[in-house]
Amino acid sequence: MQFKKIAFLIISVTLLFTACDTKEEKKEIIEKKQTKFILQTHDMKSLDIEVKDKEVLINELKGKVVLLNFWATWCPPCRAEIPHLNNLKKKYNGQFEIVGLNLGKKDGTLLTQDELNRFIEEYEIEYPITNSEDNFKIANLVGPVQSIPTMFLVDTTGKVVQKYIGIVPEEMMELDIDNALGK
Repeated sequence: MQFKKIAFLIISVTLLFTACDTKEEKKEIIEKKQTKFILQTHDMKSLDIEVKDKEVLINELKGKVVLLNFWATWCPPCRAEIPHLNNLKKKYNGQFEIVGLNLGKKDGTLLTQDELNRFIEEYEIEYPITNSEDNFKIANLVGPVQSIPTMFLVDTTGKVVQKYIGIVPEEMMELDIDNALGK
């Protein structure tokens, strides 16, 4: 009886270690993430954006320093920073662009085009705003963005050179923009 138990144990252990290997080539499943996006701005222009590693390439803004601003209309600090962002856009006219990526309403839905246009008019936003589900994908690729406002400063080559969380003094951003422009 003892012999049967030992034999059974030996056979079981042997099968355990040999039966699990199918000798077939193991194939890794790699989830391919979307990295290229075409976003429409509130004024019906398109932005062709590619995100890879710590680079953000926007074909329409090549050679410019770009500030990606992840924000929402319901966010008080996001609304408070709009005049400062408008000032920066005016100061660096032609060398610097801001792209506002709206992250929707508190319930997770996007604004309608009319709601967005009314907000842009009320707050006198002078830079392009996108309102797309793809904004969330871009936020995860660049960030991840965990709170808003969150902004990423991208130099003229597409490299992300600075990340800002919350309201940032205009003067601090001026220094970073000057550095990104090589001044």
